[in-house]
Amino acid sequence: MILDGNSSSTLCSLQQWSSFHCAFVVDALAVFVLVRLLYYPRHRNKDFVFSFTLFNAINFLICHLLGNNTLEVGFAFGLFAIFSILRYRTVAVPIREMAYLLVSVTLGLINALASLPSGWLELLVANTGLLTLVAVLDRDGTLPHENALVILYDKPELLVPARNEELLADLRQRTGLQIHRTQVDRVDLVREMAKIRAFHFTTSTASTLPDSGGEGD
Repeated sequence: MILDGNSSSTLCSLQQWSSFHCAFVVDALAVFVLVRLLYYPRHRNKDFVFSFTLFNAINFLICHLLGNNTLEVGFAFGLFAIFSILRYRTVAVPIREMAYLLVSVTLGLINALASLPSGWLELLVANTGLLTLVAVLDRDGTLPHENALVILYDKPELLVPARNEELLADLRQRTGLQIHRTQVDRVDLVREMAKIRAFHFTTSTASTLPDSGGEGD
C-alpha cells in the first residue's frame, strides 16, 4: 500500500492526536489518585486540591504542546526547576503540600514527554511507583512525629530550669497531651505571659503553617 504525502501527514496527525489523548488520560488518572484519593482524605484542604490539579494540567499541556525530540530534555529540566522554586507569596505553604505540588508537577512532566506507544511500560511503572511511594510515606503510623503546640502561657514562674517537672505536669494536665519538652520563644514580664512551644509525639502529622517566630510588635 502506497500513501501519498497528504495521507501520510494525516496518519501522522491522527497518531499524534491519539498519543495526546492516551497520555492525557493517564495523567488525569494519576493526578486524580494523587489528589483525590491520597491527599484530600487525609488533609481535607480543598484549596490545595484546586492548586495541585491545575498545576498538573497546565504543566502537562505546556510540556506536550511545546516539547519535541530536540528540546524535551532541557525543556523538562528547565520547567521543573521553575516549578521547584515556586512559592505562593500570599500564604506560607507547608512542607508536605510543597511535596505534593512537586509530585503533581512531576507527573505532568513524565506523562507529557513520554514516547508513546513504545514507552507505555515505563510510563505506567513511573506513575505507579511514584503514587505508591507517596501513599506509603504519607500514611499515619509509619514513624513517630514530634509536633509542636504554640501556647501563650500564664505561669512564667514555672519556666525556670529548677521547676521544669512542674511545668511539664501543668501542661500535660491542661492540654491532655504527653508533653515531654518545651521551648521558650518570648517572655512578657509586664503582662506576666510567655509564648512557649510544647512538644509531644504522635503518629499523625498535621499540616500546619510554619511559624514566623515573631508577631511584629
